Amino acid sequence: MNIRPATVCVTALIMALGTHAAVAQDISVTHSVLPDQSYTLIYPATMQASGGVDKPLTINHADAPLQCTMSYVTVEQTDWTPEGALASLDVAELEAGWRATFPGFVLGTTGTTAYQSDPALIYEGTSTDSPMGMPLTIVHTETVANGLGYTLDCLFDTTQAEQARPIVNFIIANFSTSADAECCVAVPPSPEPAAAQ
Repeated sequence: MNIRPATVCVTALIMALGTHAAVAQDISVTHSVLPDQSYTLIYPATMQASGGVDKPLTINHADAPLQCTMSYVTVEQTDWTPEGALASLDVAELEAGWRATFPGFVLGTTGTTAYQSDPALIYEGTSTDSPMGMPLTIVHTETVANGLGYTLDCLFDTTQAEQARPIVNFIIANFSTSADAECCVAVPPSPEPAAAQ
């Protein structure tokens, strides 16, 4: 999969989706209703989902600078694997791509992780001069399934990483490229991030 970081959210398409509250009161679940663009996104109920036909699906925390965006991307490599993508990461190109939107972006840890349904590539970076006026941590994950490329990107205030990162980990671990996934493969996060000052 050949992903252009920072422009993926502008060019990707999300189609119709259905949302309902999960069994646990503090968890929400959003499923795709389109069989050719399946996914399940599970997240704390303190986050609100938005998205539509012409934009990615985005969830925002109501009280803190925390946002995750799920997008579809074009798959150019039919033999794509997270391990292969990790081995071929071009750090300079990747950092340059993110810096177009997040000045000062520097790549941190890289590796592979597991969604609820599939293995995925994961990397993390920081932007000290972000357009949001705060230092940001950006956690990017991607996989290929069902003939589609999926990306799940989460951004949060770096100074609130201790509170935000467990939420991000929960969202990533419970994401599925299947439309009928159920909650939950990880423990719901607690506590919530502190409100923005």
